Amino acid sequence: MTAHVHQFLCLKDNYGALIHDSLSGATVAIDAPDADAVAAAAAARGWPLTDVLITHHHADHIQGVPGLRARFPKLRVAGPAKEAARIDSLDARLNEGDRVRVGGLVAKVVETPGHTAGHVVYWFEDDEIVFTGDALFSLGCGRVFETPYSVMWDSLLKIAALPGETAVYCGHEYTEANARFALTIEPDNAALKSRAAEVARLRAAGKPTVPTSIAAELAANPFLRAEQPSVQAALGMAGADPAAVFAEIRARKDRF
Repeated sequence: MTAHVHQFLCLKDNYGALIHDSLSGATVAIDAPDADAVAAAAAARGWPLTDVLITHHHADHIQGVPGLRARFPKLRVAGPAKEAARIDSLDARLNEGDRVRVGGLVAKVVETPGHTAGHVVYWFEDDEIVFTGDALFSLGCGRVFETPYSVMWDSLLKIAALPGETAVYCGHEYTEANARFALTIEPDNAALKSRAAEVARLRAAGKPTVPTSIAAELAANPFLRAEQPSVQAALGMAGADPAAVFAEIRARKDRF
């Protein structure tokens, strides 16, 4: 495997991420929360930045692009075609099923609207990695701002269908708060209780809780478990449409 991932905190709780192809030397940043932090992370590893892949238009994911372009004049910036009007100067506009090549690495574009109407995630299938931006978090999911809840549920199902061993890198370090909420939905879920304890240990030691995996999220993330009878029963929604169950979970999290 030639893919190497470096994850780092920037701004308050955003994650920056670099993925580097050791054969070609190409390096891509997933989103650009802060130009200085991204450039410093690349320089520290001797990985000249060649590309940026944008997940969605929110400022804390794109505001570093101008600064990175100034530092790396040949930088190529790609992002969701459906948000191109809200992201300045995309060099490539990406749609569902497109494949983005960075050196020898290939990312498949998966459209995941919900948090924003044009949000996408990047699945490096051969490397068993997915970058989910603000669609799926560790033990959580993004707020639903620009679509009906059912659209977000459908997007989460697409992510959940990826192979269980896929490593999940998300856009923020929210896991500890997400775990506290998740336990209000499934307090008897053994996988969740174990994960919450692990998260508490990691955060107490100042360590990241990301990456997670698809399998771990299916076992413990209530936002992916709206089809489970135990979750539906806990909400008093036994037999309900899973999209409606998801909407109730998301509404409760918004009030939490």
